Amino acid sequence: MDLSYAATPFLAWLVAGGLKFLVNSVRARQWAFGLIGYGGLPSNHSAIVSSVATLIALKEGIGHPAFGVALALAFIVVLDANSLRGQVGKHAVALNRLAASSETPRLRERIGHTIIEIAAGILTGAAVAFGVRALLG
Repeated sequence: MDLSYAATPFLAWLVAGGLKFLVNSVRARQWAFGLIGYGGLPSNHSAIVSSVATLIALKEGIGHPAFGVALALAFIVVLDANSLRGQVGKHAVALNRLAASSETPRLRERIGHTIIEIAAGILTGAAVAFGVRALLG
């Protein structure tokens, strides 16, 4: 059994999450534990799906059916991160304004990703896949 297919997305998630924590901490000038989660640079979701697609391309080739499936999944995730989750964040901003005078807990407004955050996630995922391929073959 080739464990690189299971290890790669997990490692991409760890690396992207660690980078996101560091970037947010530098920007906030303090440990950014409260900013862990959706949104931010790099996109964890984009890193995960691009790591799998890249690993499949490296090991099986871009002509393999699994690469097509991985690429389709990656497109869905990236589009969702940019469009749908971006709209959810805008809704959260509006709802938080409406509920400002009540004791309703604030909704998280940073849900979606910018194109730069997605691109950074894709690059992170691809880098992880290249690293796994180099180390595990």
